[in-house]
Amino acid sequence: MPYTTLIDVPSLARLDADPGVAIVDCRFDLADPAAGKLAWLAGHIPGALFADLGLDLSAPPGPASGRHPLPDPARLALRLGELGVGNDSQVIVYDQSSGAFAARLWWLLRWMGHGSVAVLDGGFAAWCAQGGAVQSGATAVRSRRFAAASAQLTTADSAAVVVAATRGDRLIVDARAPERFSGEVEPIDAVAGHVPGAMNAPFTGNLGPDGRFLPPAVLRERWSGILGQAAPGEVIAMCGSGVTACHNLLALEVAGFPGAALYPGSWSEWIRDPARPVARGS
Repeated sequence: MPYTTLIDVPSLARLDADPGVAIVDCRFDLADPAAGKLAWLAGHIPGALFADLGLDLSAPPGPASGRHPLPDPARLALRLGELGVGNDSQVIVYDQSSGAFAARLWWLLRWMGHGSVAVLDGGFAAWCAQGGAVQSGATAVRSRRFAAASAQLTTADSAAVVVAATRGDRLIVDARAPERFSGEVEPIDAVAGHVPGAMNAPFTGNLGPDGRFLPPAVLRERWSGILGQAAPGEVIAMCGSGVTACHNLLALEVAGFPGAALYPGSWSEWIRDPARPVARGS
């Protein structure tokens, strides 16, 4: 049975020698973009290849885009093949702990039509804490061919978010920290605040104190309260640049609420147009 949302350390350890498994390290630091690859070189799960958020999992930002636009599908397909991902691969993605960056690749693979992808729950920290083997230095490349299929996940653009904010007929859920959502602080983007009518659901609320995802039943309770009467298909997930919003989309799937859309540009794209309204406060 393929893993399609989360996988724990013991399950990955049992799969580790399987040639049909592709492991991708997605560690990243927004304040130090080179840190992820350096961490991978210093030590990673054996056989894992490295995918960079800015270079591999995003397109270059443009004057009207957010900070991490979706990559070109053809270019991404080539890069996935270089990472050893084929259409029949079971893909395991991980970052340092929370899944905040690994969830981006989880979402991208689903967007490209590949369902057999899971985030390592607890990430590299959990792997090491449970005695997993660690390999340093570059990993030998085992390229494969990856061809995109029909997308399994959907997106919403800025125009759709404008309509949702105006009509209130879709639920906009923002994964950023409360102080950024309220506009109290803004360490990254030029304008502070949020899309009018949006609800704040920080992605960190999907995690327990150990940095792992809450049990499915607990996530279902959390997200039932957030969704209220909204169906998952009426939800638009956003954050600062379309990265941590994927964490909420993954949590929704684990909770049994698939079908929400990602706003890839998110807040950093929204504020590119000064005509778009900005709200502040909780």
